[in-house]
Amino acid sequence: MARAAQAGLPASDLFVRAVQALPPPPQDADSYVFSLPVVRHLGKGAFTRRVTLLVGENGTGKSTLLEALACHCGFNAEGGSRNFNFATRDTTAPLYRALRVTRGARRPRDGFFLRAESFYNVASEVDRLDAEGPPGLLERYGGRSLHAQSHGESFLALILHRFGPQGLYLLDEPEAALSPARQMTLLYRIHQLSQKGCQFIIATHSPMLMTLPDADIWLLEASGIRHVPYTETEHYQLMRAFLDQPQRMLKTLLADD
Repeated sequence: MARAAQAGLPASDLFVRAVQALPPPPQDADSYVFSLPVVRHLGKGAFTRRVTLLVGENGTGKSTLLEALACHCGFNAEGGSRNFNFATRDTTAPLYRALRVTRGARRPRDGFFLRAESFYNVASEVDRLDAEGPPGLLERYGGRSLHAQSHGESFLALILHRFGPQGLYLLDEPEAALSPARQMTLLYRIHQLSQKGCQFIIATHSPMLMTLPDADIWLLEASGIRHVPYTETEHYQLMRAFLDQPQRMLKTLLADD
């Protein structure tokens, strides 16, 4: 998959300009990840916007690609910044060893990899570093332990307080713990930071996040990868159909065999 840069934003303005899946090294050749649709069809994927959304059905490889990109950029596989080195369990897919990443001329001032499934481990590491290191670390996360808040509150505390301008942020299903109202807060914060020189690459199932202005949506399918407007995603179409006629949809969905 290749695409020319869109008007108004030179590729050099981005921290990550392109990603390409290369043939796997011999020790990884039998790994299932190299049969995933995103790997088979990636080609050389060019990032052309400050916000890129990876969308598609479960199993297409969105999270695997994001994890590989995070590892290649120096982030901890379970999440966190480049300074996080903990490992609860080694389940990292080997795709990062077969990834070629093209960087921009600028270097990010900051960065973070957020993955919903292991955020508990990140919160524990923040507490450990705060206890063992110099005081003040928790202030960067809002002044309270992330474990002392609800799941959704801790997500927002991270995004509102820890994320700053000129950063590279990779987010895997950031909407997982958020109510619709909080997803609107997240949408606003991502848009706000994108105007301050940040680049976001986000794997998501949220039709709300797909409405982000000027975002580039990569639709991952078994047959390939397409750039689409959010109204052409199945997420949007199914949600709209359900909300427009919930009783009709329920009658179809729950009909006896």
